[in-house]
Amino acid sequence: MTATVNIPDNPLLIGQGLPTFDAIAPEHVIPAITELLTELEGSLAALEASVEPTWSGLVEPLQQLGERLNWSWSIVGHLMGVKNSPELRSAHETVQPEVVKFWSKVSQSKPLYEAFKALRANKNWDNLESAQQRIVEAALRDAQLSGVGLEGEQKERFNAIQLELAEITTQFSNHVLDATKAFSITLTNKEEIDGLPPSLLSLAAQAARSAGAENADAENGPWRITLDFPSYGPFMQHSTRRELREKLYKAFIGRASSGELNNWPLTDRILALRQEKAALLGFNSYAELSLASKMAPDVAAVEALLEELRQASYSAAVKDLEELKAFAAAKGAPESGDLKHWDMGFWSERQREEKFAFSAEELRPYFALPQVLDGLFGLVKRLFGVTVTAADGQAPVWHKDVRYFQIDDEAGNTIANFYLDPYSRPEEKRGGAWMNDCVVRAKFVEAGKTITRLPVAYLVCNQSPPVDGKPSLMTFLEVETLFHEFGHGLQHMLTTVDYPGASGINNVEWDAVELPSQFMENWCYDRATLFGMAKHYQTGETLPEHYYQKLLAARHYMSGSVMLRQVHFSSIDIELHHRYQSGGSETVADVRNRIAKTTTVLPPLKEDAFLCAFGHIFAGGYAAGYYSYKWAEVLSADAFAAFEEAGLEDEDAIASTGKRFRETVLGLGGSLHPMEVFKTFRGREPSTKALLRHSGLVAA
Repeated sequence: MTATVNIPDNPLLIGQGLPTFDAIAPEHVIPAITELLTELEGSLAALEASVEPTWSGLVEPLQQLGERLNWSWSIVGHLMGVKNSPELRSAHETVQPEVVKFWSKVSQSKPLYEAFKALRANKNWDNLESAQQRIVEAALRDAQLSGVGLEGEQKERFNAIQLELAEITTQFSNHVLDATKAFSITLTNKEEIDGLPPSLLSLAAQAARSAGAENADAENGPWRITLDFPSYGPFMQHSTRRELREKLYKAFIGRASSGELNNWPLTDRILALRQEKAALLGFNSYAELSLASKMAPDVAAVEALLEELRQASYSAAVKDLEELKAFAAAKGAPESGDLKHWDMGFWSERQREEKFAFSAEELRPYFALPQVLDGLFGLVKRLFGVTVTAADGQAPVWHKDVRYFQIDDEAGNTIANFYLDPYSRPEEKRGGAWMNDCVVRAKFVEAGKTITRLPVAYLVCNQSPPVDGKPSLMTFLEVETLFHEFGHGLQHMLTTVDYPGASGINNVEWDAVELPSQFMENWCYDRATLFGMAKHYQTGETLPEHYYQKLLAARHYMSGSVMLRQVHFSSIDIELHHRYQSGGSETVADVRNRIAKTTTVLPPLKEDAFLCAFGHIFAGGYAAGYYSYKWAEVLSADAFAAFEEAGLEDEDAIASTGKRFRETVLGLGGSLHPMEVFKTFRGREPSTKALLRHSGLVAA
């Protein structure tokens, strides 16, 4: 090992167990990753020289090598999402190219690839478990998709593309974070806050205090409104000041589209590089390359699903808009004949309040985070027989608001743990919500003893923080988001697969990975679940029955518009990655506007730069894969229908169906193809009927 300052004390070099977040600082990153890569280069060379085409001679040592780097590097990636800072960015930027080069070297290793081919062709192939076979087959496919077959100039060009993509997608993400952070409106008089609910005024006063207005309070202001969703969303729904809504809306859709943070050139460059990468590998488009490792067979199948959903939702969305205009007209709104984008949230919220006689704000006091967690944990015990308990203090955390929990099985054995980072922190944390793995389940032998390493998950949300001595009072949408991310967490934590390469969400086709998360959202409307968690944070009173009925009635409110919006995003994504040519007659924005003609009922404004903040496809894992939400929703709705058919009131039936779901969808991870997993659970292939019924777009 090459000596570097403080290496013995570097918390990023422990290589296993829980990260010591309280000890990790940005200055640890460069020495740790540099040291680690030097060590791993040697390990890789030794493995290539002595590799045997067997499970223990190839897969296990390669997995150990990968896990050493993954452990350290994934902590850095996690902190980039939740504790971003100029120092961390700079360190990340310095070592990221070396990490990318190392992974390219591993995935393009000819000796390892030949060994995998020999293992696949071996007469003992059938003796391997299905999880092992899937891991080997994925390794062969991934090597091919990583350019193992390229030589000379083509290989050099491929690796240069990989490096540049890693750099500019990170840059894209940083621009969005910075642009979101850079804009705010400070309101100083009562007229400007007309219509805003108390929860937003408290949050806005707290934001003003954080920005230096020491005496800001909810009653007298000043109030700082930002583009962070817990601030932006409620403002657009409730502010009666149309000109302020317009200002905020235009700032939101213009994020990262000009000046130093301009992402337009990056969108084009990212698409051009992906297209070139796909061509080098022999694909006609990046979408074809993306689908080579997904459940959907080809682009035509994806587009057929999107078109089926578009036809089911388009006329419903047109009707939604007409009804909204009529409603605004009945209220004497001068803008009713020509509703703009910044009017939609406001008027749809007014219409929903009148139609269903409740407001989203009225429900918040019933959804304090502690009660919602109790309800969520009660549900997973009811469905899957596991118990979740607080384990705060047993693991170091990266922020004082982060919680730590453990999951025990029926026999009282701990089987998993997870961190929960619930609140929005716009100054350092990227928007949205996500689940990531911290530790992956695995079984291995150490000093003659078999040890099972338990999985640990990160669950990250961006909900309204506690304000003015009250707990975090959640909107119903925030409740659904928490359930969604917990669904991902369950697949990671309740896995029964002992090989890390197929454990949890590893090796699960990307368009099936949303199945457990979207499945969990359905339970927010389940009577027993809802009444188990909806308790008033001050009085303890359970949510009144009439609110539950209204929630059910409002579930399908504007669902045509909601569905069409997802189809719009998915269609743009596929079009950009399948047919778009950088430098051709159309720009990226032109493509979006063309697609919008058949997938929106209110065309985008000419200054709409939404694509500049579309991190899912330009900086995340959803490139040519955004359709996955809808693809998996077909599976998740059909899976939930199994519980409806069993009878949601029948506890024994729910428990036995839940056991089957746990053993198949949650337990089998990437050890079988998702279609096989689904058929094992459901007894047949999936159908779109349940999704359309749950969306209120066809009669039950």
